[in-house]
Amino acid sequence: MTTLKAGDLVHLTRAASVQFGTPITFRVIRVLDWITYDGWVWLNGYELNAKGDAVARRSVFVQRAGLPGSASAR
Repeated sequence: MTTLKAGDLVHLTRAASVQFGTPITFRVIRVLDWITYDGWVWLNGYELNAKGDAVARRSVFVQRAGLPGSASAR
């Protein structure tokens, strides 16, 4: 998987976490270096609406393998 960095846009779906049964577009502020389960990561950022405007600041816990660009998401 490509390393995430501030400013990246990711499309979060159920593949990343069951909480995204309804997918969202997410702009990454930072990838937190907290200790988590293997293959999971905390992201801080903004949920974006269809126009690309930030509608909510969120911290999300997602599986790296479920993020776009990961080998298993292709």
